[in-house]
Amino acid sequence: MFSRVTYISVIPISLESCNCDNFEDKSSFLHTLDAGSSAGDPGVSGRKRLAVLVPFRDRFEELLQFAPYMTEFLNRQKIPHRIFVLNQVDRFRFNRASLINVGFLYTKSLFDYIAMHDVDLLPINSNLSYGFPERGPFHVASPQLHPKYHYPTFVGGILLLRREHFEATRGMSNRYWGWGLEDDEFYTRILDAGLKVFRPENITTGTEDTFRHIHDRAHRKRDMAKCFNQREVTRKRDRETGLHTLKYDISSVNELQIDGARVTVLNIALQCDRTKTPWCDCDGGSEASKGSSSPKKH
Repeated sequence: MFSRVTYISVIPISLESCNCDNFEDKSSFLHTLDAGSSAGDPGVSGRKRLAVLVPFRDRFEELLQFAPYMTEFLNRQKIPHRIFVLNQVDRFRFNRASLINVGFLYTKSLFDYIAMHDVDLLPINSNLSYGFPERGPFHVASPQLHPKYHYPTFVGGILLLRREHFEATRGMSNRYWGWGLEDDEFYTRILDAGLKVFRPENITTGTEDTFRHIHDRAHRKRDMAKCFNQREVTRKRDRETGLHTLKYDISSVNELQIDGARVTVLNIALQCDRTKTPWCDCDGGSEASKGSSSPKKH
């Protein structure tokens, strides 16, 4: 079975050297929020708006499933929302945390809270709430429910944060190029900001039937390489980088529709300071360069 993809529009916006957080009029998003009715209706305007931030690179097959599934799931909960696919288009290694930082800056003026959401994790249990996290960060994919990760400080997969709470953490670290550990570092930022992580309660399903994990490990191999002094640096609390040090360009914004689900794609080119994080490009020599403290010359 093939999914039908319909392009609503393509917006060729020139955004060279832009690091601003509100570089265009995004008011057009308001009347296209998904929640069963338009955001201008009285029944919707008073509800909190959710920006679903999906870090992304080369996961089109998963996106075809994710967008319509999550749109229907959130519409059933009557949550005004929009899905933002944060598509990394540069040649550096994947940086999930920096992409989420970009997505937050892009959406914060119009949305009340965000969902940091993996594209390959779909909620099955309809009692998993994506509502506004009143008390504090709400970890939907809790370690008691996630199909793979069960350690108590895990906050990956799906995490909801109010706008002001994400700003209180100063955003995520920009040092994590490649796979893993950025969520663990972010957990310490949450605690340092004086916040508490809340998780679903009274969910009767378990790790096998609360979420569907659609990641194909054989086909989509994770970038586990460690090069230069990456292993040493990324296991320490980062008190230097975050929203305030983020460097990026948004080359274009595309509006897509996938089986009726509206998706906004931000094509993002991250910038890397090789003097600080040379492991943004291991250059194919990850094993040979382990332990090296200075970047290679290119």
